[in-house]
Amino acid sequence: MNEDFRAAADRVLNGVVSSNPRVPGVVAMATDRQGNFYEGAAGQRRLDRDEPMTVDSVFALFSTTKAITATAALQLVEDGRLDLDAPAETYAPDIGTLQVIEGFDAQGEPILRAPKRKVTTRQLLTHTGGFGYDFFSETYNRLAQDKGQPSVITASRAAIMTPLQFDPGEQWEYGSNIDWVGQVVEGITGRRLGEVFQTHIFEPLGIADMTFELNDRLRARLAGMHTRNADGSLTATDFELPDKPEIHMGGHGLYGTVGDYMRFIRMWLNDGRGENGQVLKPETVAMAERNHLGDAKVTMLPGVIPSLSNDAEFFPGLSKSWSLPFMINDEAAPTGRPAGALGWAGLANLFYWIDRRNGIGGFWATQILPFGDPVSFTGYIDFETAWYQSQRQAA
Repeated sequence: MNEDFRAAADRVLNGVVSSNPRVPGVVAMATDRQGNFYEGAAGQRRLDRDEPMTVDSVFALFSTTKAITATAALQLVEDGRLDLDAPAETYAPDIGTLQVIEGFDAQGEPILRAPKRKVTTRQLLTHTGGFGYDFFSETYNRLAQDKGQPSVITASRAAIMTPLQFDPGEQWEYGSNIDWVGQVVEGITGRRLGEVFQTHIFEPLGIADMTFELNDRLRARLAGMHTRNADGSLTATDFELPDKPEIHMGGHGLYGTVGDYMRFIRMWLNDGRGENGQVLKPETVAMAERNHLGDAKVTMLPGVIPSLSNDAEFFPGLSKSWSLPFMINDEAAPTGRPAGALGWAGLANLFYWIDRRNGIGGFWATQILPFGDPVSFTGYIDFETAWYQSQRQAA
């Protein structure tokens, strides 16, 4: 079965780097509860350099960072130091100063009011806290364009001091909520988020090459960022997140390898157990993976800034909820992913899934903007589908 899958996965990876349009390079891996049974790399790290993509290449992980930040918060819940339903300002006071924006007046000034209730860490984890991103929100994009609101990629405190778009708890909107969860973790521990990760997550998992602060050792294996042009061609860029960030951005700031991320995925497959120790208790994993959105649903992400994101949605037409760290597909997905499985993505077209029922997970990594790139996303879907097809054929 695994031999069939390996052959199919190799065809997918080789296909996306040789097609027209193409992806510059890709790393993809799949794991069961014991370890990786597929590791593949194809193409180049950068199209303007003669460097092949390798399985140990380093990627800007973008929003695949979020689940790791959520895990750090869950550890604090286990320790009795974090109450998910207490006001988040208890731990991160700055969040208590933010108001709700109701639009703009005739002079173009924001119309602000106090929120009806205080935002909680549970709401931040489920993206119901009220925060958005400028590339998915017309309101935030206007604040950036007209009022100089810094982008989250600046990794600055000013970047997260945005107004709420609605009262906490009233709807799902994807945004900088998890950056604030990082601030909650720092407020409780008195340590920078990267230090918390290193001690309480990376060391128990055996993760060696993951950091908020990119260094020369990792930069030597860095996969370059590319932009997809209107004609389908690709242009390599020198984009990097700040290597000395003012804030460790819990929503998107990590760099790392796919192999190290697979260790994190395996921890979720193994009820919180890492290769060097327990990261979460089994009962915490069981609690966290459930739907915490209630009757609300995950919605399509509108591409407000076309250079950063297309309109994007996993499995359009299917119901999707949110756990504490992950999206949940409420119905069986076309790939074969069963109902109740977990997954999410990162802005530069990185995608992963965690199927705890079958003990399988996978990760697909490219470095292409805008998000929702048709070539990379289709390749990822084909990669995931190849696994479930191999299972059916073996049965």
